[in-house]
Amino acid sequence: MPLYSARVLVSLRPSVLDPAGEATRAAASRLGVDGIRRLRVGKAVEVELEAADRQSAEDQLKLLSDRLLANPVIENWALELQDPT
Repeated sequence: MPLYSARVLVSLRPSVLDPAGEATRAAASRLGVDGIRRLRVGKAVEVELEAADRQSAEDQLKLLSDRLLANPVIENWALELQDPT
């Protein structure tokens, strides 16, 4: 069965405050990195998944992302799926 590699990028919705992003932006300023107008913190989840075909892999990863990796009330997610090598 083919092995698919994927990355799920999870980020807060634009309307949700990001205290971690604000703290990181403030710390960057204290380090002398100026000019950062906006900084938001998210997460990247890397997954290797065996599936019969690309569509099956994508369907399983969408379910995983919607129900486990992201909180759909406050977060958005994007899927990067690579074909098996």
